[in-house]
Amino acid sequence: MANSARQYREYQTTEKVKKVKVVKHRTSTFTPGEKLIAMLFVAFICFASLQIITAQAEIYSTNKDIQDLETTIVNQQTVNHDLSIQVSQMSTYERVWEKAKELGLTLDETNVKVVQQP
Repeated sequence: MANSARQYREYQTTEKVKKVKVVKHRTSTFTPGEKLIAMLFVAFICFASLQIITAQAEIYSTNKDIQDLETTIVNQQTVNHDLSIQVSQMSTYERVWEKAKELGLTLDETNVKVVQQP
């Protein structure tokens, strides 16, 4: 009888083990609040990156415009300097006298007026 009792106990223990199902709940390592905070942080980083890139693009565009304007100013200054040299060459006394002779003007010393500079 000892053997049959032992078999019955073994049968009971194996049957109980089979009936009891262990339900494992998967728990995430992060809480929903932590997930929300992480998503907000990632969104903020993306937004800040976009703002920095936009600002750098505007700075680059502005610097390019400034360099173009500086080039235009240098070219205009060169043209102005050349024109001032031409004016000084064309306003010499000899050239004015030659043009006056070509147009048939004569120098009448009695009809000369002196203009003083202020």
